[in-house]
Amino acid sequence: MNKLTLIAFLFLFLSACLHKIPGVSLPILYKNDIHQGSILERFKINQLKLGMSKAQVQNLIGSPSIIDTFHNNQWDYINHSTLYKKDDIHYRLILKFNNNNLIHINTSGINSLSQLTDKERKIENKRIRDKQASEKAKVVVKITEEKDLSKAKILKSDPSTLFVN
Repeated sequence: MNKLTLIAFLFLFLSACLHKIPGVSLPILYKNDIHQGSILERFKINQLKLGMSKAQVQNLIGSPSIIDTFHNNQWDYINHSTLYKKDDIHYRLILKFNNNNLIHINTSGINSLSQLTDKERKIENKRIRDKQASEKAKVVVKITEEKDLSKAKILKSDPSTLFVN
C-alpha cells in the first residue's frame, strides 16, 4: 500500500510539471491583454498630413513612445500588445519633423493594426472626397482670377470699352 501511495503521489507531482497532458483538456484561465507602448488607431494615422505641427500631431495621436535626444526631430510610436486568444500586435510608426512641421511619415510597420471599420471607412472616404473637392474649387478660383485679370488688362488697354452703348 505504501508503494502504491508513493507511486500515485509521484505521478500527480510529475504530471503537474507538464504543460499539456495528451488527451486531457483542462479549462484555461483568462489572461489579460497586455499593451506596451502607444496604442494607435489606423483611422487617426490616416488623418496625419505632411506640414502638420508637432502640437497638431500630438493632439491627434498622442505623445510618442520615444523622443530620441540625438534625433530630436524624429518621433517613434512603438507598440507591442499580447492579446488573449488573438495574434500579437507589433508596430512602429516613425514621424520626422523639420522646423516643427511634419515632413515624413513611415507607416511600414503598422500592418498588424486592425482594418478600418465600415463607419471609419465611410468617414475616411468622405474626408478624401471633401479634400479633392476643395482642391478642385481652389483650381477653379485660380483660373477665374486669372481670367478676370486678363479682362482687366484688356479693359485698361482699350478705352472704348469704358462707354456703354
